[in-house]
Amino acid sequence: MTPNPHEDLDLGRRLIIRDIEITGSGVIILTGPSSCGKGEIAKALCALLSIERDRWLSMGDILRRTYERARQPDFMTLLRDRYSISDQVPILDCIDSTPELARKVEEQAAPLAAILSEKRGAPADWRSATQLDWLEYCTTRGLLVPNRWTQALIAADIQQLPDLDRKIFLLDGYPRTRVAAQRLLEDLAALNLPVLKVLHLSISKQEMLHRAGLRGRIDDDRDALMKRFDFYVESVQPSVDYLKEQLGSDRIALIDAHQPHYETRDGVSQLDLQRSIENVVRSALRGLGLPRFAIGRMLASRR
Repeated sequence: MTPNPHEDLDLGRRLIIRDIEITGSGVIILTGPSSCGKGEIAKALCALLSIERDRWLSMGDILRRTYERARQPDFMTLLRDRYSISDQVPILDCIDSTPELARKVEEQAAPLAAILSEKRGAPADWRSATQLDWLEYCTTRGLLVPNRWTQALIAADIQQLPDLDRKIFLLDGYPRTRVAAQRLLEDLAALNLPVLKVLHLSISKQEMLHRAGLRGRIDDDRDALMKRFDFYVESVQPSVDYLKEQLGSDRIALIDAHQPHYETRDGVSQLDLQRSIENVVRSALRGLGLPRFAIGRMLASRR
Protein backbone atom coordinates (compact mmCIF):
# COMPACT_ATOMS: atom_id res chain seq x y z
CA MET A 1 0.00 0.00 0.00
CA THR A 2 1.45 3.34 -1.04
CA PRO A 3 1.84 5.71 1.93
CA ASN A 4 -0.10 8.95 1.74
CA PRO A 5 2.56 11.71 1.77
CA HIS A 6 0.03 14.04 3.41
CA GLU A 7 -0.70 11.65 6.27
CA ASP A 8 0.23 12.93 9.72
CA LEU A 9 3.25 10.85 10.73
CA ASP A 10 3.71 12.56 14.12
CA LEU A 11 2.79 9.76 16.53
CA GLY A 12 2.79 12.22 19.41
CA ARG A 13 -0.15 14.03 17.82
CA ARG A 14 -2.03 10.76 17.49
CA LEU A 15 -1.41 9.69 21.06
CA ILE A 16 -4.49 9.55 23.31
CA ILE A 17 -3.70 9.26 27.00
CA ARG A 18 -6.80 8.27 28.93
CA ASP A 19 -5.58 7.04 32.31
CA ILE A 20 -2.48 8.00 34.25
CA GLU A 21 -1.83 7.02 37.84
CA ILE A 22 1.03 7.99 40.13
CA THR A 23 2.19 4.92 42.04
CA GLY A 24 3.94 4.68 45.37
CA SER A 25 3.41 6.55 48.60
CA GLY A 26 3.50 10.23 49.44
CA VAL A 27 1.52 13.46 49.36
CA ILE A 28 1.04 16.35 46.95
CA ILE A 29 0.35 19.57 48.86
CA LEU A 30 -1.79 22.28 47.27
CA THR A 31 -1.63 25.70 48.91
CA GLY A 32 -2.28 29.37 48.18
CA PRO A 33 -4.46 32.36 49.16
CA SER A 34 -8.24 32.43 49.41
CA SER A 35 -10.10 32.25 46.06
CA CYS A 36 -7.01 31.06 44.14
CA GLY A 37 -8.91 28.02 42.82
CA LYS A 38 -7.41 25.25 44.95
CA GLY A 39 -10.64 23.24 44.83
CA GLU A 40 -10.95 23.37 41.03
CA ILE A 41 -7.29 22.46 40.53
CA ALA A 42 -7.45 19.65 43.08
CA LYS A 43 -10.55 18.23 41.37
CA ALA A 44 -8.82 18.29 37.98
CA LEU A 45 -5.64 16.69 39.32
CA CYS A 46 -7.63 13.90 40.94
CA ALA A 47 -9.35 13.17 37.62
CA LEU A 48 -6.20 13.36 35.53
CA LEU A 49 -3.91 11.42 37.89
CA SER A 50 -6.51 8.85 38.99
CA ILE A 51 -6.45 9.96 42.63
CA GLU A 52 -9.52 8.60 44.39
CA ARG A 53 -11.89 11.22 45.79
CA ASP A 54 -11.46 10.05 49.38
CA ARG A 55 -7.70 10.62 49.02
CA TRP A 56 -8.25 14.32 48.37
CA LEU A 57 -8.02 15.76 51.87
CA SER A 58 -9.41 19.28 52.03
CA MET A 59 -9.17 21.21 55.28
CA GLY A 60 -12.74 22.42 54.84
CA ASP A 61 -14.05 18.90 54.18
CA ILE A 62 -12.25 17.51 57.23
CA LEU A 63 -13.74 20.17 59.51
CA ARG A 64 -17.22 19.68 58.03
CA ARG A 65 -17.02 15.91 58.50
CA THR A 66 -15.90 16.45 62.06
CA TYR A 67 -18.80 18.60 63.19
CA GLU A 68 -21.35 16.62 61.15
CA ARG A 69 -20.30 13.44 62.97
CA ALA A 70 -19.68 15.18 66.26
CA ARG A 71 -23.16 14.47 67.62
CA GLN A 72 -22.70 10.73 67.18
CA PRO A 73 -21.90 9.19 70.59
CA ASP A 74 -18.84 7.18 69.50
CA PHE A 75 -17.29 10.02 67.55
CA MET A 76 -18.10 12.51 70.32
CA THR A 77 -16.20 10.30 72.74
CA LEU A 78 -13.24 10.11 70.34
CA LEU A 79 -13.12 13.89 70.01
CA ARG A 80 -13.29 14.34 73.76
CA ASP A 81 -10.78 11.67 74.76
CA ARG A 82 -8.20 11.96 71.98
CA TYR A 83 -8.41 15.63 70.99
CA SER A 84 -9.98 17.36 74.02
CA ILE A 85 -12.78 18.82 71.88
CA SER A 86 -16.19 18.55 73.55
CA ASP A 87 -19.77 19.75 73.39
CA GLN A 88 -19.67 20.16 77.18
CA VAL A 89 -16.76 22.59 77.45
CA PRO A 90 -17.33 26.30 76.67
CA ILE A 91 -15.00 27.66 74.00
CA LEU A 92 -14.06 30.50 76.36
CA ASP A 93 -13.06 28.07 79.11
CA CYS A 94 -11.06 25.36 77.38
CA ILE A 95 -7.38 24.50 76.89
CA ASP A 96 -7.36 26.51 73.66
CA SER A 97 -8.65 29.72 75.26
CA THR A 98 -6.45 32.76 74.65
CA PRO A 99 -7.14 36.51 74.62
CA GLU A 100 -7.03 36.38 70.81
CA LEU A 101 -9.57 33.53 70.65
CA ALA A 102 -11.82 35.33 73.13
CA ARG A 103 -11.69 38.44 70.96
CA LYS A 104 -12.61 36.43 67.83
CA VAL A 105 -15.58 34.83 69.59
CA GLU A 106 -16.77 38.16 70.97
CA GLU A 107 -16.60 39.70 67.49
CA GLN A 108 -19.19 37.10 66.43
CA ALA A 109 -21.38 37.59 69.52
CA ALA A 110 -24.64 38.61 67.83
CA PRO A 111 -24.78 36.03 65.00
CA LEU A 112 -23.40 33.33 67.29
CA ALA A 113 -26.12 33.99 69.88
CA ALA A 114 -28.76 33.86 67.15
CA ILE A 115 -27.49 30.49 65.91
CA LEU A 116 -27.34 29.05 69.43
CA SER A 117 -30.85 30.30 70.22
CA GLU A 118 -32.22 28.68 67.06
CA LYS A 119 -30.47 25.36 67.78
CA ARG A 120 -31.58 25.24 71.41
CA GLY A 121 -35.08 26.58 70.87
CA ALA A 122 -34.62 29.25 73.54
CA PRO A 123 -32.63 32.47 74.00
CA ALA A 124 -28.95 31.65 74.41
CA ASP A 125 -25.94 33.68 75.49
CA TRP A 126 -23.03 33.63 73.02
CA ARG A 127 -20.71 32.97 75.98
CA SER A 128 -22.30 29.54 76.37
CA ALA A 129 -20.97 28.36 72.99
CA THR A 130 -19.10 25.07 73.37
CA GLN A 131 -16.03 23.92 71.48
CA LEU A 132 -18.22 22.00 69.02
CA ASP A 133 -20.54 24.99 68.60
CA TRP A 134 -17.54 27.12 67.68
CA LEU A 135 -16.15 24.48 65.32
CA GLU A 136 -19.46 24.33 63.44
CA TYR A 137 -19.86 28.11 63.40
CA CYS A 138 -16.36 28.70 62.03
CA THR A 139 -16.55 25.93 59.44
CA THR A 140 -19.84 27.13 57.95
CA ARG A 141 -18.59 30.73 57.76
CA GLY A 142 -15.04 30.25 56.57
CA LEU A 143 -13.44 31.34 59.85
CA LEU A 144 -10.29 29.82 61.32
CA VAL A 145 -10.46 27.37 64.21
CA PRO A 146 -7.68 26.89 66.81
CA ASN A 147 -4.51 25.58 65.21
CA ARG A 148 -4.37 22.61 67.57
CA TRP A 149 -7.68 21.35 66.21
CA THR A 150 -6.63 21.48 62.58
CA GLN A 151 -3.28 19.82 63.28
CA ALA A 152 -4.86 16.98 65.24
CA LEU A 153 -7.70 16.34 62.79
CA ILE A 154 -5.41 16.41 59.74
CA ALA A 155 -3.08 13.89 61.38
CA ALA A 156 -6.02 11.63 62.22
CA ASP A 157 -7.43 11.75 58.69
CA ILE A 158 -4.06 10.90 57.15
CA GLN A 159 -3.53 7.97 59.51
CA GLN A 160 -6.99 6.60 58.66
CA LEU A 161 -6.34 6.52 54.90
CA PRO A 162 -6.01 2.98 53.54
CA ASP A 163 -3.05 1.84 51.42
CA LEU A 164 -0.71 4.62 52.56
CA ASP A 165 2.28 2.54 51.48
CA ARG A 166 1.21 2.28 47.84
CA LYS A 167 -1.18 5.14 46.99
CA ILE A 168 -0.56 8.87 47.08
CA PHE A 169 -2.98 11.46 48.44
CA LEU A 170 -3.64 15.16 47.91
CA LEU A 171 -3.63 17.66 50.79
CA ASP A 172 -5.59 20.78 49.87
CA GLY A 173 -5.27 24.05 51.82
CA TYR A 174 -2.92 22.86 54.54
CA PRO A 175 -0.56 23.68 56.26
CA ARG A 176 -1.50 27.29 56.94
CA THR A 177 1.19 28.26 59.45
CA ARG A 178 4.88 27.58 59.97
CA VAL A 179 4.13 25.61 63.15
CA ALA A 180 1.55 23.51 61.29
CA ALA A 181 4.09 22.83 58.52
CA GLN A 182 6.60 21.64 61.10
CA ARG A 183 4.01 19.39 62.75
CA LEU A 184 2.90 18.01 59.37
CA LEU A 185 6.44 17.04 58.36
CA GLU A 186 6.89 15.32 61.73
CA ASP A 187 3.65 13.37 61.30
CA LEU A 188 4.55 12.38 57.72
CA ALA A 189 8.03 11.29 58.78
CA ALA A 190 6.54 9.09 61.50
CA LEU A 191 4.46 7.40 58.80
CA ASN A 192 7.44 7.23 56.40
CA LEU A 193 5.55 9.33 53.83
CA PRO A 194 7.42 11.77 51.55
CA VAL A 195 6.18 15.12 50.28
CA LEU A 196 6.24 14.59 46.52
CA LYS A 197 5.53 18.21 45.57
CA VAL A 198 4.16 21.44 47.00
CA LEU A 199 2.05 23.26 44.40
CA HIS A 200 1.87 26.89 45.53
CA LEU A 201 -0.92 28.70 43.66
CA SER A 202 -0.46 32.46 43.42
CA ILE A 203 -2.86 35.31 42.64
CA SER A 204 -2.80 39.04 43.39
CA LYS A 205 -4.91 40.69 46.09
CA GLN A 206 -6.96 42.42 43.36
CA GLU A 207 -7.68 39.13 41.61
CA MET A 208 -8.68 37.51 44.90
CA LEU A 209 -11.20 40.29 45.54
CA HIS A 210 -12.55 40.00 41.99
CA ARG A 211 -13.05 36.24 42.20
CA ALA A 212 -14.63 36.42 45.64
CA GLY A 213 -17.08 39.01 44.33
CA LEU A 214 -18.12 36.66 41.53
CA ARG A 215 -18.82 33.70 43.80
CA GLY A 216 -20.90 35.82 46.23
CA ARG A 217 -20.50 33.90 49.48
CA ILE A 218 -22.03 35.49 52.58
CA ASP A 219 -18.65 35.55 54.34
CA ASP A 220 -16.91 37.26 51.42
CA ASP A 221 -17.28 40.87 52.54
CA ARG A 222 -14.26 43.08 51.86
CA ASP A 223 -13.05 43.23 55.47
CA ALA A 224 -13.11 39.44 55.81
CA LEU A 225 -11.32 39.02 52.49
CA MET A 226 -8.61 41.50 53.42
CA LYS A 227 -8.05 39.65 56.70
CA ARG A 228 -7.72 36.38 54.78
CA PHE A 229 -5.17 37.85 52.41
CA ASP A 230 -3.22 39.33 55.33
CA PHE A 231 -3.30 35.90 56.97
CA TYR A 232 -1.94 34.39 53.77
CA VAL A 233 0.95 36.86 53.68
CA GLU A 234 1.70 36.60 57.41
CA SER A 235 1.15 32.87 57.95
CA VAL A 236 0.59 30.74 54.83
CA GLN A 237 3.54 32.16 52.88
CA PRO A 238 5.93 31.51 55.80
CA SER A 239 4.64 27.92 55.95
CA VAL A 240 5.64 27.47 52.30
CA ASP A 241 9.03 29.04 53.05
CA TYR A 242 9.51 26.53 55.86
CA LEU A 243 8.64 23.63 53.56
CA LYS A 244 11.17 24.96 51.05
CA GLU A 245 13.85 25.15 53.76
CA GLN A 246 13.20 21.58 54.87
CA LEU A 247 12.49 19.90 51.52
CA GLY A 248 14.56 21.93 49.07
CA SER A 249 13.44 24.39 46.41
CA ASP A 250 13.05 21.65 43.79
CA ARG A 251 10.12 20.26 45.78
CA ILE A 252 8.19 23.56 45.55
CA ALA A 253 6.44 24.67 42.34
CA LEU A 254 5.07 28.22 42.15
CA ILE A 255 2.00 28.19 39.91
CA ASP A 256 0.41 31.29 38.40
CA ALA A 257 -3.27 30.72 39.21
CA HIS A 258 -4.44 33.60 37.01
CA GLN A 259 -4.09 32.50 33.38
CA PRO A 260 -7.27 33.72 31.65
CA HIS A 261 -8.23 32.40 28.22
CA TYR A 262 -10.49 34.51 26.02
CA GLU A 263 -12.54 33.50 22.98
CA THR A 264 -14.00 35.97 20.47
CA ARG A 265 -17.66 35.29 19.76
CA ASP A 266 -19.68 37.54 17.51
CA GLY A 267 -16.93 40.10 17.72
CA VAL A 268 -16.99 40.11 21.53
CA SER A 269 -14.10 38.81 23.64
CA GLN A 270 -15.40 36.52 26.38
CA LEU A 271 -13.65 34.69 29.18
CA ASP A 272 -13.57 30.91 28.70
CA LEU A 273 -13.53 29.73 32.31
CA GLN A 274 -12.85 26.06 31.57
CA ARG A 275 -9.88 26.82 29.33
CA SER A 276 -8.62 29.29 31.94
CA ILE A 277 -8.70 26.54 34.57
CA GLU A 278 -7.06 24.19 32.09
CA ASN A 279 -4.16 26.64 31.70
CA VAL A 280 -3.51 26.51 35.44
CA VAL A 281 -3.88 22.72 35.51
CA ARG A 282 -1.34 22.50 32.70
CA SER A 283 1.13 24.53 34.76
CA ALA A 284 0.45 22.35 37.82
CA LEU A 285 1.13 19.16 35.83
CA ARG A 286 4.37 20.67 34.55
CA GLY A 287 5.22 21.51 38.15
CA LEU A 288 4.76 17.83 38.97
CA GLY A 289 7.30 16.96 36.28
CA LEU A 290 5.04 15.48 33.60
CA PRO A 291 6.31 15.90 30.01
CA ARG A 292 4.58 18.52 27.86
CA PHE A 293 3.44 16.11 25.15
CA ALA A 294 1.76 13.89 27.74
CA ILE A 295 0.03 16.85 29.38
CA GLY A 296 -1.34 18.01 26.05
CA ARG A 297 -2.74 14.60 25.24
CA MET A 298 -4.21 14.17 28.75
CA LEU A 299 -6.07 17.45 28.58
CA ALA A 300 -7.18 16.97 24.98
CA SER A 301 -8.68 13.55 25.76
CA ARG A 302 -10.94 15.09 28.40
CA ARG A 303 -12.41 17.96 26.38
